[in-house]
Amino acid sequence: MILSSAKLSDKHKTKLNEKYPDETFIFCKNMDEARQHLDKAEILLTYGEDLTPDLISQATQLKWIMVISAGMDEMPFDAIHEKGILVTNAKGIHKQPMAEYAIFSLLQVYRQGKQLTQNEEENKWDRSVRMKEISCNTMMIVGTGAIGQEVARLAKAFQMKTYGISRSGNPVEYFDYNLTNESMEEVLPEADFIVSVLPSTSETKDFFTFEHFQMMPNHAVFLNMGRGDAVRGDDILKAVRGEEIAHAVLDVFETEPLPEDHPFWKEENVTVTPHLSGISPHYQTRAVDIFDTNLQTYLDNRNDYVNKIDVTRGY
Repeated sequence: MILSSAKLSDKHKTKLNEKYPDETFIFCKNMDEARQHLDKAEILLTYGEDLTPDLISQATQLKWIMVISAGMDEMPFDAIHEKGILVTNAKGIHKQPMAEYAIFSLLQVYRQGKQLTQNEEENKWDRSVRMKEISCNTMMIVGTGAIGQEVARLAKAFQMKTYGISRSGNPVEYFDYNLTNESMEEVLPEADFIVSVLPSTSETKDFFTFEHFQMMPNHAVFLNMGRGDAVRGDDILKAVRGEEIAHAVLDVFETEPLPEDHPFWKEENVTVTPHLSGISPHYQTRAVDIFDTNLQTYLDNRNDYVNKIDVTRGY
């Protein structure tokens, strides 16, 4: 039996039922509704954050969890690993909207989006606003997976030099140079734009330090759209106010929602967006397509799953 605790649209339910008429699907709106079916489920579709060790223990027949999101910060991996359950996710479905967000954000800073909007609201005709070009600059992308690679691809349309930073430092298409995490400091002084798409793991927590901001050029723009715990907010604020960097664009934060009294809201050289860089009308379609591919793999008793997760690492 295939159970979904993720609320799917009617068109996706119909598509799955029609393509797999011999399978039993139970579609629920949330885990509260799905809980009663857990002990019979062999496959579970979930957004991930609704799972607990207790629920995993109840799922006595469970063999595969399909997480229809990319982030899995709340997953009870120890309990999942103990029971030998396969986990796959929807990594890669965010790459188009998040790459567009990155380019939009850098253009917003360099083409003075905030100032132009304010001038328009004040009916102010001011042609002295200082415009800059993002073209032919240097971009460092920390995290060279699907999202980082798509950001690099779009950066190439603006003739940028691209550095990719990853744990392995292995070559990845659209990056001119690939370096390991440990080598990042060597090229930080060259980076006009630093884009973080790091996931949330024990290895990436507090990845960026204030000393890293000091190494960046003082005209640099730092953009974080990965996870908020990759850098301390106090360090970002200190770097902006101390003019270690020129601007920070932040879509993710240590605490979400960002408190209304947080100083980021009022800081002129900080742009705040509410964790929406990955939002797209195509999100669920892309996620279900990955599940569809993997379900056929599962039913064929193969092992070539898309986005198979190492549950000991959490990604």
